[in-house]
Amino acid sequence: MFVIFGASGHVGQASATALRRAGHQVRAVVRDAAQTAALAAIGCEIALADLNDAESVARAIDGAQAVQWLCPVPRAHDDPAAAMRHIIDAGVDALRMTTPPRLLALSDYGAEHPDGTGITTLFHYLETRLRNVASSLILLRAAEHMQNWARVLPVALGRGVLPSLHDPLDKLFPTVAAEDVGKLAAQLLLDEAPTRTTPRVVSIEGKERVSALDVARTLAELSGRPVIAQRVPRDEWSAVLRGAGLGERHAQLIVDLYDAHNAGRIDVEANVSERRFGATTLRQVLEALLSRVGGMEAAAR
Repeated sequence: MFVIFGASGHVGQASATALRRAGHQVRAVVRDAAQTAALAAIGCEIALADLNDAESVARAIDGAQAVQWLCPVPRAHDDPAAAMRHIIDAGVDALRMTTPPRLLALSDYGAEHPDGTGITTLFHYLETRLRNVASSLILLRAAEHMQNWARVLPVALGRGVLPSLHDPLDKLFPTVAAEDVGKLAAQLLLDEAPTRTTPRVVSIEGKERVSALDVARTLAELSGRPVIAQRVPRDEWSAVLRGAGLGERHAQLIVDLYDAHNAGRIDVEANVSERRFGATTLRQVLEALLSRVGGMEAAAR
């Protein structure tokens, strides 16, 4: 039995689908029963779990030969860092109660840094805590997800401006399609690699690094509308993020993350990670996102 946490998300659903296609039993763990239809349709066993409750998580893990663990950032919480650390601690307690033979944790580029990287420091905490769990551990560090651009598509299409915290606009940065992360995670869980005494660290990004200018140009080509990338001034970041609905502490985590990004600190850890590259292009992801937006616009008319 393969247990997939966060199975209703882009990454988790791709992992669950790949494992089911390979003929394996999958227990899809979600927080909301309303998220289960697509997973049940492909033959997953469904489990509900409260990620803040170690016993609830342990029940979801029970009997697993391998676990894929996603620890979400609690976006709606006043203090998302404290809330995420609490979820990590509960998960570690659960893994000690019911230790699977193999554990894969979804992490981030830059997770080797203990401080100064905003949200990514939480993945450093995740990795640090998991190193004390007696299980064959795989740390899958992914670059920034291409799907994150969906958050600014309404602005880009409506105003013709793609706001970016990446500075300068022509700076190339690593990015990856979420489905490629999920497919690789499934492969790694099935990999018959020899037993290791240290965690296996694997990184994944797309074949080509991109810039904010590349994103804007691709959006313009696909939508047939003028779209230009625009750098958000550093002193306006917090206000812009809070205007988008983030709380003060969450906004600061994002500010610190992009300061680290722009300083070149968020990247592959040299000489440590096994490097993998996804096949999905930025153009393919943006085309799918635009198709979804187009469908919603048509439904609204």
